Amino acid sequence: MTDESTTATDVSEDFPTLDEEDEKQLLPELVAHLREHRSKLREDWTGRIGDSRLLSAMTQQEVAVEATSVYDNYVEVLETGSVEALQDYARDLSERIIPRGVETHEVVGIVLLLRDVLARSLFEKYQSDFSLLNDVLDAYEPAANRIANTVAVSFVDERERVIRKQQDAIRELSTPVLPVRERLLVLPIIGVLDSERARQLTEQLLIGIRAHRAKVVVIDITGAPDVDETVANHLVQTVDASRLMGASVIITGVSPEIAQTLVTIGVDLSKMNTIGDLQSGLEEAERQLGYRLTRPEDRDDR
Repeated sequence: MTDESTTATDVSEDFPTLDEEDEKQLLPELVAHLREHRSKLREDWTGRIGDSRLLSAMTQQEVAVEATSVYDNYVEVLETGSVEALQDYARDLSERIIPRGVETHEVVGIVLLLRDVLARSLFEKYQSDFSLLNDVLDAYEPAANRIANTVAVSFVDERERVIRKQQDAIRELSTPVLPVRERLLVLPIIGVLDSERARQLTEQLLIGIRAHRAKVVVIDITGAPDVDETVANHLVQTVDASRLMGASVIITGVSPEIAQTLVTIGVDLSKMNTIGDLQSGLEEAERQLGYRLTRPEDRDDR
């Protein structure tokens, strides 16, 4: 028991915790070493990136260019202790490489590889003085971990921003609210209509009603293969919400399968104004708006 305690104490005394003053003295030396051997270390790093098959969506020249920038930003953070410039660069890098198909694990992987390459270089430099090596690594590792975390978080944040932007674009494309006449909107629904998309549909439609001061909305579900109970009830809610906004709703394109579903699940059909096809629905909408419908043959008779 006593021997174990003594051994633990001896180890603690041999490797005392590095204080801030010692760290401040060591970091400039680390930075000088990393800058002096910049070309070799960067070459070792890019070689390991290739061996690990990371950033395969980028050319070797592109990897080399980005590796130079990442390395210099990395060393600058070690020197200044500030990650702001690195955050800006990481966001900028993410904007460029995310569209190329680079994944989060690849970015994290290359930063960890750089951390390992630099740590190995420090080990080679200070291996003859084990106590000094321990102090050097104590100064280097917290900063290196902070850098890796900063790059990873910046990349993930940018990736999430891109995903949200893509989702918004897809949402707008999948539920386009089309103004076809003054005060008349058409909302064609194509594809599977689940509860989440139905919620988005209602949101887009109400925004469109307000923006275009619409009085009549035609919702065409010809392209919807099926409607379950949840979605059917959501359509009823959409009709009610549109009425509160001052617009009446005409639903067109109800297939026999959907009609059977609506009857089977007991949807309140009294709230739905349904018309067979889109053309008939548009004609009914124009009548509600007070437009006079003139057929081509009527114009020819004049």
